Amino acid sequence: TEKGKNRALTFNFNKMKIKTPEVWDGFWYIVIFDIPEKYKWARLSLRDKLLNLGFFQCQKSVYIFPYPCQDEIDFISQFFEVGRYVRYGILQHITNEAELFLKFNLKGP
Repeated sequence: TEKGKNRALTFNFNKMKIKTPEVWDGFWYIVIFDIPEKYKWARLSLRDKLLNLGFFQCQKSVYIFPYPCQDEIDFISQFFEVGRYVRYGILQHITNEAELFLKFNLKGP
């Protein structure tokens, strides 16, 4: 049933983790969003979920993670029905990386 599907999605959402490869690929994965005020609940929930998953908050609506996570971000965005306001990207380099290396216990180049 539709209710059962929603319950299963919620269960998967609550148990979600991002796989951590044994070797870091050297890229930073970034999530950027600008969610309108009328979806404030979704914006706050998205922030909480990203922090819960271990993302680093660079700015109010900019989060970085050291491992690929596009499928998870797409799922979360759809879960909160704000996908059109969320962007996902891959960075080769970002300034002040030392803070990220410390946060994620990684060794720089």
